[in-house]
Amino acid sequence: MSQALGKRHKTTARIAQQLVMVVRRWLPSIPIKVIGDGAYSVIELGLTCVKECVCLIAPLRLDARLFAPPPPSKPHQKGRPPVVGKRLPKLSTVLHDPKTAWETLSVAWYGGSERKLEVTTGTALWYSTGLDPWPIRWVITRDPEGKREPKAYFSTNPAQSAAEIVADFVKRWSIEVTFEESRAHLGVETQRQWSDLAIERSTPCLFGLYSVVVLLGHALHPDGAIPVQQAAWYPKTQATFSDVLATVRRHCWSGLTFQTSPADPDVCLVSRSDLTRLVQAACS
Repeated sequence: MSQALGKRHKTTARIAQQLVMVVRRWLPSIPIKVIGDGAYSVIELGLTCVKECVCLIAPLRLDARLFAPPPPSKPHQKGRPPVVGKRLPKLSTVLHDPKTAWETLSVAWYGGSERKLEVTTGTALWYSTGLDPWPIRWVITRDPEGKREPKAYFSTNPAQSAAEIVADFVKRWSIEVTFEESRAHLGVETQRQWSDLAIERSTPCLFGLYSVVVLLGHALHPDGAIPVQQAAWYPKTQATFSDVLATVRRHCWSGLTFQTSPADPDVCLVSRSDLTRLVQAACS
């Protein structure tokens, strides 16, 4: 793809580095968190985030090379001072070590639910030969019921707690769902929007319209009591975007009428009850 466009290839991590530097220049005093998948678990990106005072949270390999801080220099010590201390055990070793202390946490999970996880955490220097070491807080999570594979994460902010790191990483779910549904329902990166002009025109309008519908729904029901459409095979306890969209449509179409005589506007081709049912069906 890069060769076809006549451009130099850039990895996801490299593009993220450039975005971090640009956004930090735009927002010099705003706290920024970058949350990514395994493609963002790159030392060069982490070093850029540390330099720009940006918090990076991403998965961490269980065999990552982690080290303790370097020991203090001794008086009259000769030679170059070490940049790291002794090599720490691999996270895979920590995971299976019976002496590892685990803490049970209830963390916010996907779909607005909560899940109990066992976590253990610590701080270290992540180091690769030829690059500067940088401090991280690592977290290992495991399912008490054993249904999910253990996972490890890291944050470039060692002061973050294990619960905060896991909760921040779970926030990626809403972003992934947005990308997936924008492709499924809006046609982003499909045959409907292969050209750059189509993407520049329609995609911002569709995302902007989504926000407008949400704001209108909140204005119509500030208490959040949006009418929920249900079916026998799909019970719902909370309103979804389709319910909000139907509510906004009903409000916009509330003045809809079929008049047959300018002198008598109450005369309709269909009864009011039938018209209401038709509008209700069209809104949904």
